[in-house]
Amino acid sequence: MTETKKILFIVNPISGTSGKNFVLKLIDEYLDKGLYSYDVAKTEYVGHATELARSAAEQNVEVVCAIGGDGTVNEVASGLIHTPTSLAIIPSGSGNGLARHLRIPTDPLSALKIINSGETQAMDYGIVNGRPFFCTCGVGFDAFISQKFAESGKRGPVSYIENVLNSSLNYHPETYDIEIINHQEGKEVREVHKAFLISCANASQYGNNAYIAPAASVRDGIMDVTLIEPFLPIEAPQLAIQLFNGTIEQNSRIKTFQCQKAVIRRSKEGVVHFDGDPMETDAIVNVEIVPSGLQCLSPIKEGVPAVEERVQSFITEHFRNMYYKTEALIQTNIRKRQRITLLNKDIIRKFSRK
Repeated sequence: MTETKKILFIVNPISGTSGKNFVLKLIDEYLDKGLYSYDVAKTEYVGHATELARSAAEQNVEVVCAIGGDGTVNEVASGLIHTPTSLAIIPSGSGNGLARHLRIPTDPLSALKIINSGETQAMDYGIVNGRPFFCTCGVGFDAFISQKFAESGKRGPVSYIENVLNSSLNYHPETYDIEIINHQEGKEVREVHKAFLISCANASQYGNNAYIAPAASVRDGIMDVTLIEPFLPIEAPQLAIQLFNGTIEQNSRIKTFQCQKAVIRRSKEGVVHFDGDPMETDAIVNVEIVPSGLQCLSPIKEGVPAVEERVQSFITEHFRNMYYKTEALIQTNIRKRQRITLLNKDIIRKFSRK
């Protein structure tokens, strides 16, 4: 009899969407027990997922699966780089940027089928001032919004849009000095730009199918840099449409580069975002790509899917979220009824003693 592989599911109970308990039930029911034996661990603080993943890799666990959003995926993946242990993802966040790029379905049952298939692909990851990222990092407006988003304490696309609208009128674009470095060609290109934002992408999107670098691949050893120049308010709708339909590179305000390393210099220290999370860094921002540094359970195809697939995914995700909300309400009502029943029994016992 073939020995089963070990898989650890790491759950962030507070990130992204609801329905984590439902996902755990699906794992128990639909995970291939002939292929895997599994454990579940819940995170308790920031950085805990990295500790759990690193410990699992040291114990020769074959697969570690992140159940959560891009922040949870970042933490888990950070603990697995340059180890034989593979990353798996069951997307449960508000953006799910890396999962969407890797064509991992946001439906948990379909994501489990990817895990059961056992197909592993090597993928690149990035480093920004010493911190790993797996989807995107950047400076400028998107980093500014990431900080505001984190400070608001609210999640979801509605909160994100509110922060964008409230902050965009007060944001003043900076001037950046950029060096684009390609080692194989032995060249360094030094340019100065005034930019609304600069995004360094390993994968194609921020999340929620907002494609900041539609041509990006996590398997080519190359980083895609997208620079958006300052634009007029009247141009914003067109930019937004192109961001979500994967044609942003066609906009005249966009400049794109491909490189293995980029050095961004600004006038002072400030915010950088990595996989949607903000951090304060020095005035100099060093970004580089590390080829094939992580094993990941994912389909062979990646990147921007066809329109039909995106529409189908949107419909599936919409109804899945409706189901989760319904399931959560049902479970809440069950717990309330149980508490009322216990309370009634306690009252009856007290009165029966008199």
